[in-house]
Amino acid sequence: MRISARADYAVRAVLELAVRQDEGAVKAETVAAAQAIPHKFLEGILGDLRRGGIVDSRRGGNGGYRLARPADGITVADVVRAVDGPIVSVRGERPTGLAYTGPAEPLLPLWVALRANVRKVLEGVTFADLASGELPEPVRGLAAEPAAWENP
Repeated sequence: MRISARADYAVRAVLELAVRQDEGAVKAETVAAAQAIPHKFLEGILGDLRRGGIVDSRRGGNGGYRLARPADGITVADVVRAVDGPIVSVRGERPTGLAYTGPAEPLLPLWVALRANVRKVLEGVTFADLASGELPEPVRGLAAEPAAWENP
């Protein structure tokens, strides 16, 4: 699985809004500067996040962006889906839409299991978790494994 630049930027932008939620609407320029995201690219991402119900926008001098719902109700998976679509796909298709025959038959449950594990992690982390700096224990446990930091 690859995390696209678009998804990475989207997660960082939503996190920036989460830590600034008490400030009201935050300008895209402020988010872009704080997270070193190209402003034009961020504008497109924020549009996707708005259409996905993750952020709200307000026009005008006091305008900007803010979370559309509480940070504890938005998961990393929600944001990735809003900007990139399905979290795990094989050749652009969802694993459940695939069919294999012969010796390749075991691939389908493998891809489905991969999707289930990725979803379990990304759906288990909210922006309240990230904003607090405290990841859920299952995620901390996975990241604490020495092999997780190795590149085979």
